[in-house]
Amino acid sequence: MTTAERYRIVLDHFREQQPDAETELLYDSPYQLLVAVILSAQCTDKRVNLTTPAIFEKYPDPASLAQATFDELFPLIRSISYPNNKTKHLIGMAQKVMNEFNGEIPMTVEDLVKLPGVGRKTANVITSVIDQQPNMAVDTHVFRVSARLGLTRNARTPLQAELQLIKHIPKELVHKAHHWLILHGRYVCTARNPACGNCALSEICPWLAKVRKKQAKS
Repeated sequence: MTTAERYRIVLDHFREQQPDAETELLYDSPYQLLVAVILSAQCTDKRVNLTTPAIFEKYPDPASLAQATFDELFPLIRSISYPNNKTKHLIGMAQKVMNEFNGEIPMTVEDLVKLPGVGRKTANVITSVIDQQPNMAVDTHVFRVSARLGLTRNARTPLQAELQLIKHIPKELVHKAHHWLILHGRYVCTARNPACGNCALSEICPWLAKVRKKQAKS
């Protein structure tokens, strides 16, 4: 099977099964999504969605968040992983948005990564979700699933995986493919005990083929 054929099969499957796939983070504006994504690092979307309503009620925009103190914001995100750093990042992000971007969330990866708490993955999420730019955010789910399905080969870093994926995925599908791979990794192709028996892509999965081969030998 060629690389092009593999991508076609995988993308056709997801396009048919999950045509409207989208982020599971709840938000109403670019600002709210940015806050949610910063909080989601090494934390579940479910936990973030339980936490953000109180933050958005007290700090509805970057201007109000920029005025927050650590002691005021910290109690609202105490239940989130790494609350100390994330509290500092959120306040710093809002202050920089106000001081350098006129209170508007920038919509380029180059500008977004200038904000505290925002790395390339977060910047890719914001630009792809809000603006449907062809940017691929590679988290642990995307990294694992793309490798198992043979979409990436010998990728040792998220950036290497990202570059391979965007090379082969049509630009108009990149923003959706990001969600397809995340959701597949979250609910089917999990790190432990993946539900291969319920996966329609199992017959073309090189990772599963290797597992079955090892089992046959043993």
